[in-house]
Amino acid sequence: MSSDYYEILGVGRNATDDELKAAFRKLARQYHPDVNKDPHAEEKFKEINEAYGALSDSEKRARYDRFGKEGLGGSGGFHDYTVDINDLFEGLFGGFGGGRRSRNAPRRGRDLQMQISLTFEEAVFGVEKEIEFSRDEPCSHCQGNGAEPGTKPVKCSTCNGQGEVRQVRQTFLGQMVQTGTCPTCNGRGEIISTPCKVCRGSGLERKKVAKKVQIPAGVDHGTQIRLNGEGGPGENGGPSGSLFLALSVQPHQFFKRRENDVLLNLDINVAQAVLGAEVDVPTLDGEDKLKIPAGTQPGKIFTLKGKGIPFLRQKHRGNQLVIVNVAIPAKLTKEQRELFEKLAESLGTTVKPQEKGFLDWLSEALGG
Repeated sequence: MSSDYYEILGVGRNATDDELKAAFRKLARQYHPDVNKDPHAEEKFKEINEAYGALSDSEKRARYDRFGKEGLGGSGGFHDYTVDINDLFEGLFGGFGGGRRSRNAPRRGRDLQMQISLTFEEAVFGVEKEIEFSRDEPCSHCQGNGAEPGTKPVKCSTCNGQGEVRQVRQTFLGQMVQTGTCPTCNGRGEIISTPCKVCRGSGLERKKVAKKVQIPAGVDHGTQIRLNGEGGPGENGGPSGSLFLALSVQPHQFFKRRENDVLLNLDINVAQAVLGAEVDVPTLDGEDKLKIPAGTQPGKIFTLKGKGIPFLRQKHRGNQLVIVNVAIPAKLTKEQRELFEKLAESLGTTVKPQEKGFLDWLSEALGG
């Protein structure tokens, strides 16, 4: 998938706000996971959501145009931009009878997203993290109905509680029913004469939520964890949305990850390479012994079985690959120099061209 937000939405960099919105709604209708059952649809939908969330905000868009994703702070932070499937299809079927659900039908709540930073070790072995985020919840003062306690909403007499009004129009195709939002109650189906003093009639209030989340062993940078029911509240009795945790893994000082294997570059001296040695090697589980055979060449790769990254939600692990580098001393003592001179004299000065270089051997050993 493209990493450029404009390419994700399929618009030019000079696209207007209306063009951005139209492109977003079109793609969201296509990839919404409630409609598209392709296993990659959900990931694509979140990518579309992220792109629109950045470009629809004028300040974020200006920073993105100038600096790219780095201009947005890198961490991504907390996002609350998504679209309800009912709203998406409302644009397709809203003007004609028989194609749309009632405006006060149950609707799923918003999906939320936040980013969690992990150390390399936390990603490898898993960790319990305490997170804190904000979301809308039913107002505790009015219990979510929007009316000040002691009063209650009354059914809208204009739409009879349906939240929408219909008009029959005569066209050259015959009679057509046009449906629109009720102008009296703005689609709620109810009239609140005395709004709640806390939520001002919305029925919702913003609250901070603290939760403990178990991050499984073996996650990687970019892994997303879905917490069902932890997003925004549903409407009219609909289910709550989900909270998506986007994981960011910090690099390690020594280890590099390649899928479920761990790569480690290890320096040994000339004597250890020539004569052989037993050396201590750092692993994710602590130090381990590694036997270096006599005559080991630069670029030799040793495999430590089962010392790599756990496979996600599985018991077995990858391997640790130790890539040996023979360190050439930059300075020698007088005694060391004399020894090397004697060694050089005994080995001679004949040189032999190699058919393959070190990088060729390394590439083959690592599978291309």
